[in-house]
Amino acid sequence: MSSRRLHKPGLLVLEDGRVFRGSSFGPDGTALAEVVFATGMSGYQETLTDPSYQRQIVVMTAPHVGNTGMNDEDSESRRIWVSGYVVRDPSRIASNWRSQRTLVDDLTEFGVVGIADVDTRAITRHLRDRGSMRAGVFAGAAADQDIAELVTLVNDSPLMAGADLSAEVTTDEPYTVPAVGERRFRVAAVDLGIKSMTPALMAKRGIEVVVVPASATSEDIAALGVDGLFLSNGPGDPATAEAPVALVRWALANRLPVFGICFGNQILARALGFSTYKLQFGHRGINQPVMDLRTRRVEITSQNHGFAVQAPIDEIVDTEFGRTRVSHLGLNDNVVEGVECLDVPAFSVQYHPEAAAGPHDSAYLFDRFFDLLETTTTKVGN
Repeated sequence: MSSRRLHKPGLLVLEDGRVFRGSSFGPDGTALAEVVFATGMSGYQETLTDPSYQRQIVVMTAPHVGNTGMNDEDSESRRIWVSGYVVRDPSRIASNWRSQRTLVDDLTEFGVVGIADVDTRAITRHLRDRGSMRAGVFAGAAADQDIAELVTLVNDSPLMAGADLSAEVTTDEPYTVPAVGERRFRVAAVDLGIKSMTPALMAKRGIEVVVVPASATSEDIAALGVDGLFLSNGPGDPATAEAPVALVRWALANRLPVFGICFGNQILARALGFSTYKLQFGHRGINQPVMDLRTRRVEITSQNHGFAVQAPIDEIVDTEFGRTRVSHLGLNDNVVEGVECLDVPAFSVQYHPEAAAGPHDSAYLFDRFFDLLETTTTKVGN
C-alpha cells in the first residue's frame, strides 16, 4: 500500500531512540509493547491470533501482508492478541474465495494500532543487532507529538523480562474438546495461551482434551481423573510461572505423563531444576530448523518465543525426578529446543508442532505423546 493512499501519519519509536516514519494502518492510537519480528511468508492471521504475542508489537518481514483477507476458520483463538502491527506494503484488496473481511477490518475491530510504508528490513536488521526492545506505535494524531516525549513514554513502559502474562490470555473456565471417534485417553491441557489447533490435533488421535485455566492446581487436575497433562504455548517470562511449575512437579512426582510445547517446554525445564534466559531477539516464524537428537532428523518448525532453556547439551543430567537430557537442538544458534525425561514419562519441545501456520514436520510429537499415554498406566484422580 503506497503512502499516496494513506494520509494519516504513523511512527514506530524504539526505546534506544530510533524512529521509523510511515503511515497509519488500522485505527488511530498508541501501542506500547516489546517489538519483535516474525519471518513467516504466510499465516498472518494465525500470527495475529496467537496468544503468545500478547504485549508485543510484531514486525512482519514478508513485504506484502493482507492479500488473502481474514476469515472465521483460520484464527487460533478468540481475538487478535498483538499490541501493534508493523508492515511494509499491506494489500489494497483481499483476494481469496475464503476471505470474509479485510485485515484492516479486524485490526480496527480489536483496536490494534498499526503502521505501514516503513522499511521492515531495516527494522529487522536493527533488532537483530540490538535485540528486541520496548517500542511504541503511534498512529494518527498520536504521531503528532514531540519525539523526545514519545521515547520517554516508551522507556517508561514495562519490560518483557519479569512479565507474568498467562492470566491475561488463559480461559476463564474449563472446557472440553471431545475426542474424534472412540475416546482412548483423557488429558488436561493447561491453557497458558493455547492455540485452537493444538487440542484439535490431539482430539483427532482419540484424546479427549479438558482445557483448564493457567491457575489450575494439582487438586483441580486430580479431580478430572486424567491420563496425562499437556502444557501449552503462551506469553511472558517463564521465571514468573510459579503455579504451573508447581503443577508439573506434582505431575512428575505422580508419574503422570507430561507433554509441553513452547512456554510449556520452559515450564517443564524449570520444574526439573533448569533455568531460563531471554534471547537477544527470539525465534518467530515458520522456517526454523531443529534436530531431533534421538533420531538425528531435521525438522523445519514453527516457533514463537523470546525465552529459552539453559541446559547442557550432549549430557545426561540427574534431577530430582531422575535422568534428563536435551532432546532437540536449534540449528541456527544451538538453542535448546526440547527436553526429555528418562525415568518419568515427560518430554517437551520449544516449538509449535500444531504448526498453524507452518510446516507439518513435527506432527509426530502428538503421536509420541499418545504412545507415552498408552505405555504409562498411571491415572491420577477419579
